[in-house]
Amino acid sequence: MATAKSPKAQAAWAVRPLCVHGQPAHGHRGDGRVHSIGTGHAYESALRGVVAFIKERDGILGDLKDLDRDTAVAYLLQRSEAVLQKTLDLDRQAMQAFMNSRAGGEGHSRLPVIKSEHETILCSRAYTPIQVTLVARAQTIRHALATEVARDAGLRAHELLTLRRLEERPISDHREFRNDLFTGRHHVRRYTVKGKGGLIRQVALDRMLGERLESRRLDDARIVYDREIRYQQFYDIGGGKLWTDSFRKAAERTLGWSTGAHGLRHAFAQARMNTLQGLGYTYTEALAIVSQEMGHFRPNITEVYLR
Repeated sequence: MATAKSPKAQAAWAVRPLCVHGQPAHGHRGDGRVHSIGTGHAYESALRGVVAFIKERDGILGDLKDLDRDTAVAYLLQRSEAVLQKTLDLDRQAMQAFMNSRAGGEGHSRLPVIKSEHETILCSRAYTPIQVTLVARAQTIRHALATEVARDAGLRAHELLTLRRLEERPISDHREFRNDLFTGRHHVRRYTVKGKGGLIRQVALDRMLGERLESRRLDDARIVYDREIRYQQFYDIGGGKLWTDSFRKAAERTLGWSTGAHGLRHAFAQARMNTLQGLGYTYTEALAIVSQEMGHFRPNITEVYLR
């Protein structure tokens, strides 16, 4: 298949061999085939999105032949912030079916089930600075530091596991970052994190907080797994599901309630919007800056954090 083909044509090409329309699903469940016309159309729609993702990420013509496990997981992670669980599961099933068909059956490793963050974003609310302090005091040292870092830089749970010094890893060059990111933030240290879709971006930490982070730098990077995804970690701090579980339990003990660790990103977004608008930025310009600082490039998603 030529890379010049459209996402629609590629998706149709990919789904066609999977379809066995007319054969009832009863007695054939789990065979990896598509027995319903409606499911076939849904798989095509899902795979069109995958082609667009590959093109956007790599800056070249998207080609489903480039779909591997790492690319599939990166796509699911990016989608998890924008779609409901049902849609996310359909995307995973479509990619799994296509990848299995290329491997000649069930030989391809199974894709992990990624949890949709969309519902979490919709219901989460920002914590006040005092509330964050109280929660952190109820956590272990490594999880408490992760809580402070996540709040100060607006990080996702898994991004805590990817922190690197700025000079050690270049930011992604397929995106055009604004030159006024972190305006209004003084005395900071710059780091990079690897976020949704494999996007590597700069983040800023208060200098004193950065020094505390550096005090927990590992002599040798270690490999950790979170939700079946492999990470190379350079700092001895919490991250991923273990950290979010710690945060939730600490919040319930100290505050009597919890909206989850994602509320820290709400707090970051709202504080940055207040700072930038106070410096004279319009709402639209401030939103664009905060969107990139949070690793979005989609201001409409960032707006949900301002509720």
